[in-house]
Order: sequence, then structure tokens, then C-alpha cells
Amino acid sequence: MLFNSLSKGQVSFQDMFDDLVFYTNEYPDDSYKLIIGTDSHSFLNESVIFVTAVVVHRVGKGGRFYYHKQKKGYMESLRQRIYYETFLSLEVATRMTEKLAQNGDCRLNVEIHLDVGEKGETRDIIKEVVGMVIGSGYQAFIKPDSFGATTVADRFTK
Repeated sequence: MLFNSLSKGQVSFQDMFDDLVFYTNEYPDDSYKLIIGTDSHSFLNESVIFVTAVVVHRVGKGGRFYYHKQKKGYMESLRQRIYYETFLSLEVATRMTEKLAQNGDCRLNVEIHLDVGEKGETRDIIKEVVGMVIGSGYQAFIKPDSFGATTVADRFTK
């Protein structure tokens, strides 16, 4: 799985992880959040672009992000797309959590940002996808607090 970085170009998962660890070790006393979110955009009933963003936020001092983009066949059901977005975020979060455990780094708690909110078509599936995330052991954030999905990932779906 390859990720893109605006400053480093295309990098492997391992290179992204190494860069993330280097970034957090620069100022180890600062507070950090590790945010993972996925958004999607469908094109002309032909395909759907899914973008998963990994954001390391140095609280109050900026951050870095990486994103993985993939194209899938068209999904007519919004519910199916949101479930798949959640699955992709959980997949990356699980890999990240495993690497952090191997590295002995317990400072970073992983947050999953979901592209669902109380307003709009997705309000009916909030409990379902939040339950998937919490049941997997992560914190879940929805709109308007889910900028990892709704801002960072969304930026690269079009």
C-alpha cells in the first residue's frame, strides 16, 4: 500500500510510519493525535474514488498528513460506501497500531474520523459505523469534528 505526501511524494507504509515517528520524536514533550479518516466520491455511476488520510497532529503546532487513493467499481448504496470507508480506516488504523506496539510507542492514540453526521443522508447509520469503530478499540469522531475524513481525505477525492 503506497501513500502520498505533499512534501515527500509517494512513500510506502513503512516509510510513512518512519516519518511519522521521526516527526513525533522531534518534540517528544508535545501532545500528538494520530487521525485516520476516509472519504469517497462517485463518478458518473461508473466508479468510486476512496481516499484514506493519515494525519499526525502536533496539537497547537500543525501537523503532517499522508493519503492513499484507490478506485473501485460503482457502489449505488450510500450505506455500502460509508461501511467501506469505515473498513478502510480501520484497516489502516490496525496496521498503524500494530507498528506502534512493535515500536514500543504508546504515546499516540488513534482516532478514526468518519464522514457521517447528524445532518444529511448519513444520520441513519451513525450508530452502526461508530459502533464498528468503538468495537475495534478506537475513538470515533463524526461531523463536524471529523476533519481527517471531511477535510483532508475529501480534498483528494476529486
